[in-house]
Amino acid sequence: MNTPAQPTPGEGFASAPPTHRRIWVDLLLYPTHTLPTAAAPLLVGIGIGAHEQVLAPLPVLVAFLGSWFVHLAGVFTDNHELLRRHPGLEEHPELSAALRDGSLRLSGLRAAIALCLLLALATAPWLYALGGAPVLVLGAIGVAASLAYHGWPVAYVRAGLADPVFFVLFGIVGVAGTVYIQAATAHGASDPWRLLASLPPAAWWAGLPCGALVTSVMLVDDLRDRAWDALKGWRTGAVRFGPRAVKAEITALVAFAVVGPAAAWLAGALGAGALATLAATPLAIGAVRAVWAGETPQALFPVSPRMARLALVHSALLGLGLALAG
Repeated sequence: MNTPAQPTPGEGFASAPPTHRRIWVDLLLYPTHTLPTAAAPLLVGIGIGAHEQVLAPLPVLVAFLGSWFVHLAGVFTDNHELLRRHPGLEEHPELSAALRDGSLRLSGLRAAIALCLLLALATAPWLYALGGAPVLVLGAIGVAASLAYHGWPVAYVRAGLADPVFFVLFGIVGVAGTVYIQAATAHGASDPWRLLASLPPAAWWAGLPCGALVTSVMLVDDLRDRAWDALKGWRTGAVRFGPRAVKAEITALVAFAVVGPAAAWLAGALGAGALATLAATPLAIGAVRAVWAGETPQALFPVSPRMARLALVHSALLGLGLALAG
């Protein structure tokens, strides 16, 4: 394993004092990262719903808002714990400076977490009325996974277990949940668990390419933050196995996303519409090249949103292909 180089405070950040908007939108809300990754599994689920003739845009939109608020609660929790547990570590100097000068407070982050969870909870009554108990269970899984990323005493990111969690959450749970709420809207959910069990097989596995790409977004972040994570005592794959191993993992995940739908078509498991994802191949190649070329945090910072855009575009093409499949 290569020993991570000591990080330089301020790597990858602008030197100008951060504005209030930059603190809360660019650094905390991080829309170029959180919006595409939250939307990607829903796009695949919409495609399956359209193919199954149960398309229900309004419940999906409400579910998206709920999932995004849960996602944001996890992002705010991660930043809160970083600033609380490692106040002297200048991993995010703009946030540290804002904390010192009072323009950002830990109590403000806690309030933002609570607000996001309340907004997510506000979507639950109507979705529960449509889909019953599975809605609550799937929502609870999402909340637990988001907050436990770094917010609980045994945070799975510190143990290097985020890869499988993200893969399952974005590749299976998010897609199956999207298909389920559409089926419940179309057919009713008098027996919700039976309805969940009767979802088409594609609801459980067609989103795996999406899960692979969203996991790749997280791995780029791990690669970028490797030196800081080592100082914090985290056991991410980048810390334990070095950058080349993580770059190889990202390459394998992106290759799976590119090749998987075509392989499923060849096997007769998906219709020819799944081949629409091949249109994202140039984006995938460019993202992988950027990963391998990135040797510094500064070089890797733009790669995360680039990989998030790939996840969004690929999922949109897959959803469209599934919707139009015969």
